[in-house]
Amino acid sequence: MKKKLTSVAFNGTKEQEAKLDAVIAEHKGQAGALMPVLQKAQDIYGYLPIEVQKHIALGMDVPLSEVYGVATFYSQFILNPKGEYAIAVCLGTACYVKGAGLLMDKLESLIGIKNGEITADRKFSLDATRCIGACGLAPVLTVNEEVYGRLTPDMIKGILDKYNG
Repeated sequence: MKKKLTSVAFNGTKEQEAKLDAVIAEHKGQAGALMPVLQKAQDIYGYLPIEVQKHIALGMDVPLSEVYGVATFYSQFILNPKGEYAIAVCLGTACYVKGAGLLMDKLESLIGIKNGEITADRKFSLDATRCIGACGLAPVLTVNEEVYGRLTPDMIKGILDKYNG
């Protein structure tokens, strides 16, 4: 069983901070600039930890609550780091009705983490997701960009074995 890591220490670099500062300087004072700044910040860091959100709030002279509100409202923003292999289980209606909850239970059991967590070695992260548009293959999960459909809990170990190399 993998060790879980629910809280990941932020380890941004000075280079990343300099890039973010340049983005903030480019957009400071522009109406509606928070979205593009958050998008570029996520490109720089891979996700939007609270430290980055605070930096943006200070740099853009907006309340942290506004930055956090935008970052949590839009599904394109990621607040937690993803593993090398980001596993997402579709819990949309079609998938859920066909057993996606059982897939999630099996994954949690096998890799030892819950929804929204990452393994201590950062190899796997696990997230529930809404419909991914593959309802005809329900239930579905993805590992990074690879889609696996018509799954049963018994198939999960074989999928994970592909990534445990």
